[in-house]
Amino acid sequence: MLKAALLVLGALTLSALIWHIGIGRIYDAVTQLGPAAMVLVLLPSLLMYVLEAYGWRVTLGTWANGVPFWRILAIRTAGEVVNMTTPTAYVGGEPLKAYLLKRDGVPMVEGLASVVTAKTTMTIAQIVFILSGIGLGFWLLGAEGSAGQTITAGLVSVGLLLFGVGAFVLVQRQGMFGWILALLRRIGLRVQFLEAREQQLLELDRTIAGFYAHQRQAFLFSTGLFLLGWLAEALEVYVMVLCMGQSIDVLPAIAIGALSVFIKGGTFFIPGSLGAQDAGNLFLLSAFGYGEVTGITFALLRRFREFVWIAIGLACLALLTKGEKSAVPVP
Repeated sequence: MLKAALLVLGALTLSALIWHIGIGRIYDAVTQLGPAAMVLVLLPSLLMYVLEAYGWRVTLGTWANGVPFWRILAIRTAGEVVNMTTPTAYVGGEPLKAYLLKRDGVPMVEGLASVVTAKTTMTIAQIVFILSGIGLGFWLLGAEGSAGQTITAGLVSVGLLLFGVGAFVLVQRQGMFGWILALLRRIGLRVQFLEAREQQLLELDRTIAGFYAHQRQAFLFSTGLFLLGWLAEALEVYVMVLCMGQSIDVLPAIAIGALSVFIKGGTFFIPGSLGAQDAGNLFLLSAFGYGEVTGITFALLRRFREFVWIAIGLACLALLTKGEKSAVPVP
């Protein structure tokens, strides 16, 4: 019920923004782009998906040798569409990725371990990207006014997130699932589903801990690839603003890209971050000196990119699960 209310509120917010700015003005701005520009704005996101698929592939270790890269890319795209279209806080598609790898001979434990470690390296890279954007925002916009206050609040939030990720890595190294089982037993709660799979969960703990202990180069390489993937977000900002006939420098593009990632991540509880993401993008471009038509057109272009990748992801999911009795795995 709450999700539905937030979705309706987000839709009303976006509709109000479009109505306030003017449908005609927005339509004129979009139609001036042309088909070539609409294709061009999709290329940075393609680069992002490829880099992030490589970042995940690194965490698979030797198991990746038996899986063609195009299939890893397709599996990750299918998993991400589940993350984007279901209310699971961007983690619902992760078990699906491990499940789909089974057809290529990757055991479920190794697949799940790679999913957990890749999600961790991706989040670390995301925090580095957001922190760089906040730093650039302070430098370019200054610490005065509402923009400075917003960036300060963002810095505090990201600091807390960084602490949380550090604690999460520490728990993984000590045995995350074993720790959860021990905690549940200590408070007198036994979950039959987890109890029946204790050995598999402990094996998963050992596999994850082994990655952090013995695959440090892979850990750093994966983090670096994901960071490049996040930087592709900045490239997308750069390309979209240029396609709209506006000028932009590299540093503001990085700042806008990183802060928009922060806004989207901070509003994950709203389905699709509808309304919040769009208003945030409009606010960001206004803070950097662009008009409201440019801001809302930029927000709609990003929605267009999301819809395209949702369609591609659904096609990958249908192709990869063809012949399966159920497309919803239970790890």
